[in-house]
Amino acid sequence: MRKPGLILLLLAVIVVFPGWMIVGKYRKPVDLVGFPARNTQMDSLMQRLQKIQGKKIVDSWKRTNTDKFTRWSVALCPHDDYAYAGWIYPVVLRNLQAETIILIGVAHGAKKFGIEDKIIFDNHFAWIGPYGPAKVSYMREMIMNKLSPSLYVVNDSIHNEEHSLEAIIPCMQYFNEKIQIIPILVPAMSFKTMDGTALSLALAIQKVLEERTLSWGKNVAIIISSDAVHYGNKGWDDKNFAFYGADTNGYKKALAHEQEIINNCLVGPITKDKMKKFTDYTVGDPDYKTYKWTWCGRYAVPFGLLTAAYLQQNLRLGDLKGSFLGYTTSIGQPPLPVSDLGLGTNAVANLHHWVGYAAVGFK
Repeated sequence: MRKPGLILLLLAVIVVFPGWMIVGKYRKPVDLVGFPARNTQMDSLMQRLQKIQGKKIVDSWKRTNTDKFTRWSVALCPHDDYAYAGWIYPVVLRNLQAETIILIGVAHGAKKFGIEDKIIFDNHFAWIGPYGPAKVSYMREMIMNKLSPSLYVVNDSIHNEEHSLEAIIPCMQYFNEKIQIIPILVPAMSFKTMDGTALSLALAIQKVLEERTLSWGKNVAIIISSDAVHYGNKGWDDKNFAFYGADTNGYKKALAHEQEIINNCLVGPITKDKMKKFTDYTVGDPDYKTYKWTWCGRYAVPFGLLTAAYLQQNLRLGDLKGSFLGYTTSIGQPPLPVSDLGLGTNAVANLHHWVGYAAVGFK
């Protein structure tokens, strides 16, 4: 029989430290090479970016909610090693000032888990970041409860090993340590399924916003995590993604093709037709589970933007419009020095193996 004193002590602990009752529900970082897991690492990276890019640029990152700035309701952000893509993270994330961020990412391991045609939620209490736990918002369950169970699954295992959302948290926390998140992964799905699920998710988010008297863009926003093209003829599991050749001329042609996709699909008003065009650029036909052009976010990008566009229309806020913020690649500039911080890279970067990074803001 348990002693009353022990029971009272346990109850006191629960009241003071409620997170202790969620043991095992914290999603821990899995990529300790590419992404900063400690605040000292992230702080040092930002200091180095300041030296490289200049004080004026970095000072513009330190805006407060009272400053006048362009507040993005949605942003497209890469998720590669900070050594390669570190400079572009703050360019994307500095103007997302919402308290809760819906993170829409790539489900790289979905095939292994046998998941397709359904979005993937997690069941974690919080995700551990360099500045402490990023708590998962209570709105996750509210949104799920407004969706048909046929449209989603809950799977912690795939979230535990997926890096596409983990990459966003360090820089996001740098600007707001109290940020809350709603993680969602998007596996392979046909455009028809993607469109229907996005419409349902937009309606669910709208209802939650209205019930809680929250503002789209100010209280809740979306970040879509996706690297651009994965290019080259080496290091891609024996697959050849060097569509224009693995030399300087091929690199230039690939960059031109990337800019074409961005200009035709991601800039200006976001429409269903543009998202279909993006899918036509990147996804195989008739087999939508294959690549046509190797954007890892070939499902996450159109799904996330369809969701946001439908939500904005439902709220009668006009068209969602994209603004180009920048583009680079893993060989577009020297990598940030990170080895002394205990960080590194997960892959080589050269003309035979490189990754593109697109930054786009939407409002």
